[in-house]
Amino acid sequence: MAIFSILNMSQSNMFILMVIIPLILSQSARGKDCVCELQSSDPAFPENKLLNVEFTVSQCNGNITSEKMTEINSLVLGLQQRIWQLLDNVSMLEKEDNGNLYAAVSLRIIELELVEIQDLLNKLNRTTNKYQLLSEQTSAELQDMEDTMEELEKFDHTQVMLKQRENQRIKRDLEWCKDALNSTTPAPTLSPGRCGLGRMVSVSGPRTYSLTVYGTSYVYGAWGRDANPAPGEENKYWLVVLSSSNVHGNFIRQYGTLSTLILGIGPTDTYISSSNPTTNTIQGPNMVMYGNALYYNCYNTYSVCQFNMTTRAVSTVALPNDAGYNNKFPFAHLGTTYVYTDMDFATDESGVYVIYASTSNFGNVVISKVETSNPPVLSQTWTTSLHKKTVTNTFMVCGVLYATRYLDKEIEEIFYTYDTKTNEERYDLKINIKKMQPNIKYMNYNPRDHLLYVYSDAYIVTYETMFQEVQ
Repeated sequence: MAIFSILNMSQSNMFILMVIIPLILSQSARGKDCVCELQSSDPAFPENKLLNVEFTVSQCNGNITSEKMTEINSLVLGLQQRIWQLLDNVSMLEKEDNGNLYAAVSLRIIELELVEIQDLLNKLNRTTNKYQLLSEQTSAELQDMEDTMEELEKFDHTQVMLKQRENQRIKRDLEWCKDALNSTTPAPTLSPGRCGLGRMVSVSGPRTYSLTVYGTSYVYGAWGRDANPAPGEENKYWLVVLSSSNVHGNFIRQYGTLSTLILGIGPTDTYISSSNPTTNTIQGPNMVMYGNALYYNCYNTYSVCQFNMTTRAVSTVALPNDAGYNNKFPFAHLGTTYVYTDMDFATDESGVYVIYASTSNFGNVVISKVETSNPPVLSQTWTTSLHKKTVTNTFMVCGVLYATRYLDKEIEEIFYTYDTKTNEERYDLKINIKKMQPNIKYMNYNPRDHLLYVYSDAYIVTYETMFQEVQ
C-alpha cells in the first residue's frame, strides 16, 4: 500500500487524479490536505530473497578463493617430491654395506620420511574430502540462486535485465571481432608430421554451426574429418551419434562433403555391430578418425578400439589397469559431469593420442601416444599435474596438449597446456571460445585445416585456431 500526501490541491485537479488512477480519497480535517491510498494489483517485490542471494554470493566469494583452488595441487606436488626423495634415499641405502652405522642412520631417515609422507597423505585426504563437500554445497547454492534470480526476473516488467544482457553480449562480440581482426592470420596448411605454427593465441568463430539430420535427438556425439585420409577420401566427413542412452554407439555415418552432412543427403553407414551396446562398440563421445580407422573407448573396458572402416575389423590395446573408465575420471565442471568421458582421443600433425587419468597419477591427466599399426600399440606416455575432473575437453596441436574449462553458458576457456617435447606445464592461458550452446561434449583439432571440430548439445560447430610465431 503506497500513501501520497498532496498539498493545496484544487477540486479540478483532484477530479483528474480520480479519473487517471483508481484511488480511495479521504479529506483531512483541515480541508487543505488530501491523503490518497493507492492499491496496486502487483505483488510486493520480495526484497528479502534478493538480500539472501547477495549474502550467499558473499559467502561463496569467501569460501572459494584462488589459494584454496591451488591447495590440492600444491599438496600433490609436495607429495610427489617427497616420494622422489624417498626413492633416492632407498637407492642410496641399497648401495651401502650391511651393518654399517651410516646405513642405520639412513634407515632412520627413511622411517622419518615415511611418517612425513603419511602425514601429507592424511592432509591430502582431509583436504580432498573438505573440497568435495564444499563443491557439493556450492553447486546446490548456485542452483538455488539461479532459481531465485529467475523468479525475481518476473518483476522486471520493463525488461531492463534482458536488455542489459543483450548489450553485454553485443559488447563481447565486438571485442571478439576486434581481437580476430588484430590477431595473426592462420598459418598455411601443413602436411601431417610437420609443425611450424608457433603458439596458439586465439580461437575465432564459429565458422560452422548447424544441427544434423537428427535434429536435437542426440546431445552426445562426435564428428569431423579424417586427419590422415586415403587418396580420394580427402573431402569426406564423418558423424557418430550415441544413440543408446546418450552413452553408446554402434555405427559411423559418412558424407561426401560438409554441405551433404548438414543437409543429410547421401550418407553411408558403416556398422561396428548390429547390437548396441555390445563388445567393441563405442562408449562415450570421444573418438577420432585417422588413416581410415576410428579410435574410441571400447564398450565397458579400459581399452582403445581401432575400427577399420574398410574391413570392419576391430583391434584393441589396453591402457594400464589403473586407468579410469566407466565414469571413474570423466570430464566435468561444477554444474555437471560429462558422462563416460574417461578417455579422450586427439589427433595432431604426428598422429593419434589417448588422454585419460589413472589412480597412480592421483586422477591427473595422462597422455599416451597411440601407434596406428594393426593392432595399435601404446608408445610414449606423459604424466601431468592437471586433475581431469576440473577439465571439460582436451585436444593436441603439434605435440602440445590444450585443456578447456567451463566459465559460463556462453564461454569456454582454454586455460592449460602441456608440451610433450619440453614437459612444460602452463595454467595461465586465457583463450576464450564463444559457445553457441551451453555444453561442449566433444572437441578435436584437425591438422589438415587447423579447425576445432565441436559437438555441442546436438549441434556441429567448427572454430578457427590462430597462431603466432614464437620469437
